[in-house]
Amino acid sequence: MKDTRRCCNNMTLFKSFTLTRKRIVHYASFDQSKRSNAAVLIGGYAVIYLKKTPEEAYRALISGSNASYLPFRDASFGNCTYNLTVLDCLQGIRKALQHGFFNFETFDVDEYEHYERVENGDLNWIVPGKLLAFSGPHPKTTIENGYPLHAPEAYFPYFRKHNVTSIVRLNKKIYDAKRFTDAGFDHYDLFFVDGSTPSDIITRRFLHICESTEGAVAVHCKAGLGRTGTLIGCYLMKHYRFTASEAIAWIRICRPGSVIGPQQNFLEEKQSVLWLLGDSELSQKAKVEERAVSHFITSMDNLTLNSTHNSDMCRPPTSNRLHEVKHTHTCWYKLFKLTVNERPDGGSYTCCREKCILQ
Repeated sequence: MKDTRRCCNNMTLFKSFTLTRKRIVHYASFDQSKRSNAAVLIGGYAVIYLKKTPEEAYRALISGSNASYLPFRDASFGNCTYNLTVLDCLQGIRKALQHGFFNFETFDVDEYEHYERVENGDLNWIVPGKLLAFSGPHPKTTIENGYPLHAPEAYFPYFRKHNVTSIVRLNKKIYDAKRFTDAGFDHYDLFFVDGSTPSDIITRRFLHICESTEGAVAVHCKAGLGRTGTLIGCYLMKHYRFTASEAIAWIRICRPGSVIGPQQNFLEEKQSVLWLLGDSELSQKAKVEERAVSHFITSMDNLTLNSTHNSDMCRPPTSNRLHEVKHTHTCWYKLFKLTVNERPDGGSYTCCREKCILQ
């Protein structure tokens, strides 16, 4: 994320008035991985600032001698089972942009760099204001083999400042959850094995926690990468209709190294199911809102009718009005009489301004 921001910043500066007649060249070395990174950076600029579609930006990138780019892979040491392309990354950026996940006019690079460092918490926002990924806390703040470890209390000030109200732990219990709950946070344990994929029950529970929590949810496993990124990816697919590749791309742009090994294929397999769940909930929500609006309109209509009736009661009746009231009273009298006498024909009276009709 910081590299994308800086690249866009530089391109914007280069396009200042004094350089409007200059041609800007964005280049990389012959290293294939660096070429792919450079392609995502300049492609991201085209999508964010030039309002190009990911497909338009990618077509420009593969034109001429730039026939192809090395795909990205996960951070594991095993065989690569899932490729993430430059186009996937651009589509992830576009989807995040559409949903307002970031605004480079207000994005604080210094803050991002500060908190992504291990010594400062190792945390990153994936959905700002809603989902935060971070490295798992330890029983006490210390340095072990040169690696900084943080106790739960180290996160309290940042969490309170940014309205984080719930913590979800996906790894083994290393610290006492009471240290969070005693401080006013909600805490949930959804353990599953490191490097594996969550069960349907765990996935549903995680989604429910996120959906029922008013504030932000901070999610961690051991490193806050594999298991954490996988469940956050499920949320992105259900609520924002990210594809699996868009979700993985966006999460890795925010927090490099996320979603590992079989977790990538797991997200692909769950994509259609999570889309259906999201669509179903949106449909139900729309129906509830429609009923609420209809009820409100009916209430207002009744209020208007009552107001008109009260107004009519206060003014002298005209001859036509007297006739109408008499006619209505006659109808209700007939209806009441038939009801009391159990209406032998089983019919009922319907009142209209012209006549009474036995139905």
